[in-house]
Amino acid sequence: MSQTVSWDRAGNWTMTGGGLSAPDRIRDVLSRHVEVGTVPGLVALVGRGDEVHVEALGTLHEGGTTPMGRDTIFRMASLTKPVTAAAAMILVEECRLRLDDPVETWLPELAGRRVLSRIDAPLDDTVPAARSITVRDLLTLTFGFGVVFALCPILEAALELGVVGDGTANWPTVGQDEWLRRLGTLPLMYQPGDRWQYHVGSDVLGVLVSRAAGQPFGAFLAERLFGPLGMVDTGFHVPAEKIHRLPSSYAHDPTTGELTVWDEARDGKYSRPPAFEAGGDGLVSTVDDYHAFLRMLAAGGVHRGRRVLSRATVALMTTDHLTPAQKVEKDQFGDHFGHHGGYGFGMAVRTHRRDLASPGQFGWDGGLGTTAYADPAEDLVGILLTQTALDSPDTPRLHQDFWTTAYQTLDG
Repeated sequence: MSQTVSWDRAGNWTMTGGGLSAPDRIRDVLSRHVEVGTVPGLVALVGRGDEVHVEALGTLHEGGTTPMGRDTIFRMASLTKPVTAAAAMILVEECRLRLDDPVETWLPELAGRRVLSRIDAPLDDTVPAARSITVRDLLTLTFGFGVVFALCPILEAALELGVVGDGTANWPTVGQDEWLRRLGTLPLMYQPGDRWQYHVGSDVLGVLVSRAAGQPFGAFLAERLFGPLGMVDTGFHVPAEKIHRLPSSYAHDPTTGELTVWDEARDGKYSRPPAFEAGGDGLVSTVDDYHAFLRMLAAGGVHRGRRVLSRATVALMTTDHLTPAQKVEKDQFGDHFGHHGGYGFGMAVRTHRRDLASPGQFGWDGGLGTTAYADPAEDLVGILLTQTALDSPDTPRLHQDFWTTAYQTLDG
């Protein structure tokens, strides 16, 4: 299925006969990946200005017959992070949070931090934290704790406590308060502000938003972001009446490379409300819902004439905030985290041209097979949603081909 749409002046979608240069090439390139089994199916969107082209290819389940649709609901994984950052910035704009305030006012579990003397040190080999963790530290993933890609005592303890997931669909198992209590029993890996470390800061940020707002994180998102943006299919689980629109989620067998089910749709992780509404990777959404979010950011915080965030806030979110020293950890994993150059609030910010994307492009990727970026210089938004994890070379190659083809649609 392919569609090209545009907005009228009232903000409604209408069908058009084209507008993007050779959008059918997107279908040709992506369909080859579906045909060879890279993914069972996908939904792709390329938008420029008021014109949008969408492709839905393949099936929801490997070997199945239910086709992908424009309204298919996907596990967004780390594409949750920019949404969480936007939620926090709403509270900053309302002066309920301040960027450089210590978070211990709302998160006393993180007061009085100790820091490992080195990343592979025993858990009792620590020094006092030089300063408190701030809101800015969480937004930039520099608060001193994150995912470690080598086995060491702190990672073993975090896995045992359930502070980080073990790669299966079983996490999380406890609510936000118990999760934060467990995190608070561990030392930080680095001094606050010293290094960028992936993921955990966004989970903490979601708890901070919940406590500062005085309501569940999901309820705040629904009221302040999803409602104003018309994101009717976005949340932390898929209701029973919509579960038929959720695909199976697949990973790759590390030995054979074959697709294996990571999470079933019915009776799976996302078929019921989670114990913890995780700000790092917990959301489900559709291509149109997430496009509304990205388009709002690309438009300087405005959606269909309604201001959701200030222009200055969006500019701040999409500016690189990391120093060279902070980027050491990030740039060690160039294929995953380092190729953008920079990191803003909850998302990557491209600081140099190394492929077709312009400097200033912002967005992120999700480990379960999603990618979404906006390129303000080209007035371009691209989103590719699949149900197949980025744990083999195949899905990243699909993403790369999507972006190569998306930039070929630019006409003038």
